[in-house]
Amino acid sequence: MENIRAASRPAVWLMVSIILVALNLRPSMAAVGPLLSAIRGDIPLSFSLASLLTMLPVMAMGLAMFFGIALGRRLGEQRTVVLSLLIIGVATVSRLFLDSAAELILSAIVAGVGIALIQALMPALIKSRFSDNVALCMGLYVTSIMGGAAIAASFAPLVMVRTDSWRMGLAIWAVLAFVALLFWLGQRSHAPALAAPTQRQASFFANSRAWLLAIFFGLGTASYTCVLAWLAPYYVEKGWSEQDAGLLLGFLTAMEVVSGLLTPAIANRSRDRRLVLVALLGLIIAGFVGLILIPQHLSLLWPCLLGLGIGGLFPMSLIVSLDHLDNPQRAGGLTAFVQGIGYLIAGLSPLIAGMIRDQLGSFEWAWWSLTAVMVVMIAMVLRFDPRHYAKHMR
Repeated sequence: MENIRAASRPAVWLMVSIILVALNLRPSMAAVGPLLSAIRGDIPLSFSLASLLTMLPVMAMGLAMFFGIALGRRLGEQRTVVLSLLIIGVATVSRLFLDSAAELILSAIVAGVGIALIQALMPALIKSRFSDNVALCMGLYVTSIMGGAAIAASFAPLVMVRTDSWRMGLAIWAVLAFVALLFWLGQRSHAPALAAPTQRQASFFANSRAWLLAIFFGLGTASYTCVLAWLAPYYVEKGWSEQDAGLLLGFLTAMEVVSGLLTPAIANRSRDRRLVLVALLGLIIAGFVGLILIPQHLSLLWPCLLGLGIGGLFPMSLIVSLDHLDNPQRAGGLTAFVQGIGYLIAGLSPLIAGMIRDQLGSFEWAWWSLTAVMVVMIAMVLRFDPRHYAKHMR
């Protein structure tokens, strides 16, 4: 019994370390929205230009996915995560010294690269180390990503008020990178390396199913990035304070955490994930419709529905991709492709929404557009029949 417990300790330590690392993958973006009006008061930013603070790091995440797996094999997963945390930490703390929109955007791009390197590695690592509980562990990992967003969105305005500095509200999240780095360095000596691939990984660019999965992930993540960028400014325009709008975004991301934990556990009962995916998309549609028609009434319900839907859709999109292949390295390559293309698609949504706001004077048409996208995604879900996965991935 003692030997079993001792053998399980490295796995538990690794999972705790993964959770702490994942907490760093959204604060650099999530802290911006609640502080946007204060930032715009100090640095000239149109809504279109401000959208670049979310768009460009997401695009950088997409591009970096394509070399993240290769870099992970060259440096080793342990050193790659260390490098990524250092990149995120330096980019975040640099915001204490920013004086222009260009510098702020550059810090966001650099952080995006660090984030992508981690996200390229983690699905393969989880499928390899936790093969009996992939859905549950992916749920914990993705939930931690959204938890980091919730913490940053909720507390960045409070930090700004207490320190009288929006720069501190953006930069303080480097502390999370430092804590994660300590834990990761502490566990890495006990963790075995991922098995080296026996042959060169095949490209997924010619595979139509890989593209379908990537587009599905990208459209779903588009709703996440758009809400992350613009929900707080939307409610500030409705007369809410920055702190209240930030707390509302924090509440939404807290609902994402709840859904990210519960949904994969529920979906783990069956390999056919379609019913769960349709239910999640229905929640998102209801949330957007309420946000458009009666945003000031039942104002906690609409972010709650959006959070529950988006929070479950994010891990389920990755889990469905992992379901298509049994080999951890090939499955990791597929999820890197899916995220790479998907983040390039998702990165455009904050810019398009910002342009809609500049041209039409309201975010409501952006919410309507995303509602239509969710309807299209329901049609896509119907094609995810697990009985045909092997045929599509030949």
